[in-house]
Amino acid sequence: MTDPRLRIAFMGTPDFALGALKALHESGHNIVCVYSQPPRPKGRGQQVQPSPVHAFALEKNIPVFTPKSLKSPEAQAEFTAHNLDVAVVAAYGLLLPQTVLDAPKHGCINIHGSLLPRWRGASPIQRAIWSGDAETGVSLMQMDIGLDTGPEISRRAIKITPQTTASSLHDELCVLGAEMIVEAMNTLAAKGALSSTPQPTEGITYAHLLKKEDGKIDWSHSASEIDRQIRALNPWPGTFCSGFKIKAAQPENQTSDQAAGTILDKAGHIACGGGSVLKILTIQPENAKAMDFSSALNGNYIQVGQRFS
Repeated sequence: MTDPRLRIAFMGTPDFALGALKALHESGHNIVCVYSQPPRPKGRGQQVQPSPVHAFALEKNIPVFTPKSLKSPEAQAEFTAHNLDVAVVAAYGLLLPQTVLDAPKHGCINIHGSLLPRWRGASPIQRAIWSGDAETGVSLMQMDIGLDTGPEISRRAIKITPQTTASSLHDELCVLGAEMIVEAMNTLAAKGALSSTPQPTEGITYAHLLKKEDGKIDWSHSASEIDRQIRALNPWPGTFCSGFKIKAAQPENQTSDQAAGTILDKAGHIACGGGSVLKILTIQPENAKAMDFSSALNGNYIQVGQRFS
């Protein structure tokens, strides 16, 4: 008797993708193979470790493939030989050539962490917070050869609050994406097709890859801008200035005429651009643990009147 379930390839690498893979596996869908980035050195010991997706697939006895590229005829032939109904892609990290996109019967479906066409690209979660967006969400997209340009299958939005960090938003979107892809696969299995709508041609923005230097704080910016930067870049690459990492802060409803970057008082208020004020909640001096502002003062790491560069 033939298996009535879809033959699915899952293509992903980090924790964001792991939630969707777990949900698909638990829902009983037939994941015939997993594609992930090759194992890489991690941690202080720099031991070579498989990605979170790779490790889960091994645990569940799902065949794993880790090509460094999908451009070679050999890699493409290997992918085509799986005889797939559909491929699910989430933060995989490799570009998919047209041959790979066309190989599954129903193509490749991407789980993307934004409301497309806003924040196409590599860091949509961080950019949405940093830019002050009121909401973001997850888009399921039928992939084409462009960068997150394919028609949208479904979308769901969630609010971004003044407390939202990249870490908390990542976890929320991970859960949302997992729910959405299971529903989509259930629909595809039942109806034999998924409907999609072309993305709007207006409102397109790009979330370029984050770099470590993005974390450098410019105190001439407003307190609200700096607060969003701190929350957007938590946990990576983090925000820093003058040998300190700023882990958490909040904009205050007060003003200052002091130079931007000046520590105003023992409560941790810092003068920012336009006379705005930011209160540092958690700070990490160089070669020390993260601590609250008063502990940093008591430890003589900083002092009132000091100015961050």
